[in-house]
Amino acid sequence: SKGANYSGQQTTGNGDYQMKIGERLPIGAAEVRMARATLNRYKEGKANLERRVVDNAQWYKMRHWECMRGHGKAEVEPSSGWLFNAIANKHADAMDNFPSPNVLPREESDRGEATLLGAVLPVVLEQTEFEQVYDEVNDDKLKSGTGIYGVFWDAGRLNGLGDIAVRKVDVLNLFWESGITDIQRSKNVFHVEMQDNEALIAQYPFLHDKLGTPEEVSSRYQYDDRVDTTGKSAVVDWYYKRVQGGRTVLHYCKFVGDNVLFATENEPGFAQRGWYDHGQYPFVFDPLFRTEGTPCGFGYIDVAKSAQEYIDRGNQAILMNLLVNARPRHFIRSDGSINEAEYADLSQDFVHVEGGLGQDSILPIQSAGLSGVYLSVLNSKVDELKEVTGNRDISTGGTSAGVTAASAIAAMQEAGSKLSRDSNRAAYRAFRKICLMVIELIRQFYGLPRCFRIVGSRGTEEFIRYSNQGLVGVQDELTGLTRVPLFDISVSAQKQSTYSRLSQNEMALQFYSAGFFDPRNAQAALLCMDMMDFDRKEMVMQRIAANAQQYAQAVPLPEMPKPGKAVIKGAPREAYATRNARQRVANSTAPR
Repeated sequence: SKGANYSGQQTTGNGDYQMKIGERLPIGAAEVRMARATLNRYKEGKANLERRVVDNAQWYKMRHWECMRGHGKAEVEPSSGWLFNAIANKHADAMDNFPSPNVLPREESDRGEATLLGAVLPVVLEQTEFEQVYDEVNDDKLKSGTGIYGVFWDAGRLNGLGDIAVRKVDVLNLFWESGITDIQRSKNVFHVEMQDNEALIAQYPFLHDKLGTPEEVSSRYQYDDRVDTTGKSAVVDWYYKRVQGGRTVLHYCKFVGDNVLFATENEPGFAQRGWYDHGQYPFVFDPLFRTEGTPCGFGYIDVAKSAQEYIDRGNQAILMNLLVNARPRHFIRSDGSINEAEYADLSQDFVHVEGGLGQDSILPIQSAGLSGVYLSVLNSKVDELKEVTGNRDISTGGTSAGVTAASAIAAMQEAGSKLSRDSNRAAYRAFRKICLMVIELIRQFYGLPRCFRIVGSRGTEEFIRYSNQGLVGVQDELTGLTRVPLFDISVSAQKQSTYSRLSQNEMALQFYSAGFFDPRNAQAALLCMDMMDFDRKEMVMQRIAANAQQYAQAVPLPEMPKPGKAVIKGAPREAYATRNARQRVANSTAPR
């Protein structure tokens, strides 16, 4: 539905449904006014969070002197990038470990559907440019402490066919019930966005002459450019839950001012079913460091802004001392009769005086030099910032004591990246929720077959057609119940850092040098690898076992002498020993 006039002044509706003139709909102007009062109450509840988010955005842009100085502006205000560098490195760690989904069935009969869905799901995420969204959400997560994903169905994509859209949601534009830690437990959720009045009137003609002065609902960042909100209106997406028929139903209403643009409770096709069949708010929170009483967290700027502040204040004092000592100043007696303009002008070769020039007529001002203890304190503050953010030199590629081996650098980075791994695991949990929401939207909306290009692990391309036929469920003939296929999501890192790849390659070369890939050594290699732990270990062990079996089948075996018969003259004993060894390899690697 593109929205209709639900004021009751004219016949409205969508499709075959027509509303009678004057009919009272469940969601009207009175309900919208109550929802707006709830929205204002939610906004008051997150006022402190919004101030902190706006303040952190200034720190991230290294405009934090505007937050520190209060009133007035000093001559020297240096802004060092230690905190920015820590955040940039954490962001690089997150992108090095970009998540990749693996769909697992919960029942054996759903294995084929899970395989198809596992091939389609990454393509759906790629088409919605999820990597860009992941990049932007991690920026918010590191700066403000919370990244928010929105998982929606966009009916306007693909020329009206519709498709799934995963977008970044700004924490300043989202409002929820105060005191909850899980967004799904909020009674209402509001998303507010400023939209142009002309575009709104073009889409909803009944809004003509109904859009007035824009109301600032959301807080605003301190932009470099002047943002003009003239001719714009705050459009509110209102999500709320109702219990209907023993199940939780998610309803949705879009309104601007007191005008309802669309409401699921006003539409026969959605009144009982709701907006999304999964019944969840389409928002996924990814906090960095959690706090009680809110689904949001705090980030590295909140942790390290104090150290960054004193680093810059120390730099300010040092640079001001530098300027004082670099430019000499003098005491001049008022009765010394010295031409001060000529004395200050370094291009003048002669300075005129009147009368006698005494030793005390002009004296240089002696300033105290800066003690080395202040530099030590400043450097300790830099080390403190590195420690509290987990951004030690080894994490950024710096080494000491001449460490150059790729495996050694990778081991040191692995030991120093515990904070990044912890943050990535939290991001993977959020990604798992996103994938499950995407699967539910596929189940609900992919009624028509769609074509997907699947690229295999070896670069091969395959085109498949996929729809939700295998996801809608099958009714059991005996019980009459409908069984809906359910799936689990296993998340792994799609990308890895350069040093991790180098260490993996170096380990493969060590395996080759040790003879692990020689099929004659398969039994010993499998026993050794069984005690090891590295990425894709199972795949390597399966490949070694398969090569050993192929070797045992390909090499012809000499015939064994029959019992009671003499050994064939000329047949070396080593041949029988080799045959027995190959037979043991085949038996030890055979599937059981």
